[in-house]
Amino acid sequence: MPSDATTPAGAIRVELAQDEILTGEAVALDVQPVGFFLRALGVLIDMAVGAGAFLLFALVATWLASQGAIDPALFPILSITMLVIVTVVVPTTVETATRGRSLGRLAVGARIVRADGGASGFRQAFIRALVGVFELWFTLGAVAGVVGALTPRAQRLGDLLAGTYAERTRAPKLPPPAPGAPPALAVWADVADVARLPDRLARRIAQFVRQAESMEPSARARVAASLASEVRELVSPVPAVDPELLLRGVAAVRHDRELRALELEERRVDRLVAGAPDGPRGYPER
Repeated sequence: MPSDATTPAGAIRVELAQDEILTGEAVALDVQPVGFFLRALGVLIDMAVGAGAFLLFALVATWLASQGAIDPALFPILSITMLVIVTVVVPTTVETATRGRSLGRLAVGARIVRADGGASGFRQAFIRALVGVFELWFTLGAVAGVVGALTPRAQRLGDLLAGTYAERTRAPKLPPPAPGAPPALAVWADVADVARLPDRLARRIAQFVRQAESMEPSARARVAASLASEVRELVSPVPAVDPELLLRGVAAVRHDRELRALELEERRVDRLVAGAPDGPRGYPER
């Protein structure tokens, strides 16, 4: 998420994370580019389909020539035409008609979008397909692989020239909502002083709370006791409950308080943005 801070002049400065983009309306969007290996898999699928189509054409043309239906002298012209159709015309048409999708991208859950998050159009699709003839077909994907490995969003050379990248379309499954404090600790949760947990300890507690029901009883009790011994130093007063119940209570208290802190920070930022002077285009200055 973008972080806002006031400058000495009172303007608003927006800092963008690596996976955020800034739209024309000065809105920061949190996006998820497709990783290098998924991107490579999608490209390989598309290339396999294209190679299969060209091979099918060659077989049909050979059979027609053997039957005397076409002149063998036309083979070079027909081959070049089919090569252009497979490598440029079809990818451009499919990507334009489907707004950045193809068979390979559907398989890996991706689509091509512009650098500002907008839908890819004919111009971007044509540039990508034209450059793809060199970086994908002539070099068997070697150039695309090297460039994709060196760019943050796994962009190939055609993406850099067209101003596009591959965006993830399959959102990851959201975790279940965090449970509240156990009823036995409801009163304690209102008055408890729970210090900020170290990141590693917080992750271990969250993982234990999610997986406790599926753990073997003895291992469950052993892990709960080990985590509770670390947590007790950060809690005051320590409730007289079993270790697992203590961990669930601590996790609920920290979750509620950190969520409340984020909500307060968001309101504070909204007030700052609402009161900031307008930039040259009517947007808050950055």
